[in-house]
Amino acid sequence: MAERKPIESWLTDMDGVLIHEGVPIPGADAFIKKLRETGKPFLVLTNNSIYTARDLHARLARMGLEVPVENIWTSALATAKFLDDQRPGGTAYVIGEAGLTTALHDIGYVLTDHDPDYVVLGETRTYSFEAMTKAVRLINNGARFICTNPDETGPSLEGPLPATGSVAALITKATGKEPYFAGKPNPLMMRTGLNAIGAHSESSAMIGDRMDTDILAGLEAGMQTFLVLTGLTTQAEIDRFPFRPSKIVDSIADIVDRV
Repeated sequence: MAERKPIESWLTDMDGVLIHEGVPIPGADAFIKKLRETGKPFLVLTNNSIYTARDLHARLARMGLEVPVENIWTSALATAKFLDDQRPGGTAYVIGEAGLTTALHDIGYVLTDHDPDYVVLGETRTYSFEAMTKAVRLINNGARFICTNPDETGPSLEGPLPATGSVAALITKATGKEPYFAGKPNPLMMRTGLNAIGAHSESSAMIGDRMDTDILAGLEAGMQTFLVLTGLTTQAEIDRFPFRPSKIVDSIADIVDRV
């Protein structure tokens, strides 16, 4: 195997890597501090499309993690970038929260339920039957189906919650139309993120807690990958996947010295 280039840029997932259920994971503050001190390009990525980058900056700051707004990349931003490239100035019917609607407004999209170019499904805690029914009818009438991310469940204090991928499956079942997923593991999210910080995949690494999104996305984008065991994927589950991370570590604390 060819020797990998030294890691000059870092991409890291947020939930399960830096924080867990609203609490910083030990070592996360040291990792972010080291990145900022060394000046290495980095991005904190999340498939969660509920919050804007500014919202997430404030939430992380309250936990003692100082991540600048420009170093946060969400599936909502990746979705907006994709739509802006595909159909600038288009229209969309959106099921989602401020993170998604703000990203689409910022690229000049008009949000409407009247013959939209796209139905865009994002994360929300208030999926309504009425909204899903409208999405089904619009897709059947020709709107293209876009989804921010394929995660079928998300974390909560009470246990797993149905997430965007589960609702997308419902709409697909009703329409026969599969969505295009813009978020991880789509390498598109990784490449647009790398471009945003002027980084190259050959000298970048992805840190994540999920084999099926984080590690797969990093692998397909050509990056080195680090799986931390502080989130969803357990040690026992790793061998079930047909691919492996470059390195498995207990937590983000084990990566600080590599920065």
